[in-house]
Amino acid sequence: MTGTQSLNSRLPASPQGAAQREPRGLIFDCDGTLADTMPLHWRAWQAVSKRHGLNMSEERFWGFGGIPTREIIRVLSAEQGVSLDREAVIHEKERAFLDLIGQVKPIVPVVAVARRYHGRIPLAIASGGTHLVIGQILTPLGIRQLFDVIVSSEDVVRPKPAPDIFLEAARRIGVPPQFCKGYEDMDLGLQAIRAAGMEAVDIREMLRLEEQRA
Repeated sequence: MTGTQSLNSRLPASPQGAAQREPRGLIFDCDGTLADTMPLHWRAWQAVSKRHGLNMSEERFWGFGGIPTREIIRVLSAEQGVSLDREAVIHEKERAFLDLIGQVKPIVPVVAVARRYHGRIPLAIASGGTHLVIGQILTPLGIRQLFDVIVSSEDVVRPKPAPDIFLEAARRIGVPPQFCKGYEDMDLGLQAIRAAGMEAVDIREMLRLEEQRA
């Protein structure tokens, strides 16, 4: 499954305009933006939620895009009255995903942007995943070396749509937020980029344009 195929059903009905300016730094989400991981995360969540008596529909899964695993488990267990060992379930879900990681493919148009700017301006990743999982995704794809900084959910208190993770990435690459451009595939992540005062790029629109040119 390609990035274009897996994201196609979630493309917005119309493009969102964004001010065009030359960025001094680029910040990328990882899952669903640089790497086509979301279908694999869904498979992992299906197995783990069923095992622990949690109900998560596919629609709800996509709605959680960009939210750390820890927060998803907290919300679901509280809503559904299911008592569980949160830390154990977090590790179980990560293991289930890592078992599938050999199937991950890059989202080529977005990776191409990172390659084009690598060495010219600082590049960072701002992901709701953990450092362990992010590294396991990027290294086999051969793109870990493109990024100067990786900021994960472990590095901030408030998850997306709060701007914290993008602001921290900008701080670490030494570029004021207003001069950064952020790339995301989920509405919550796009909200976080805009709340940080950055230009937001919805990669679903990038993929739509790629399809039209094909």
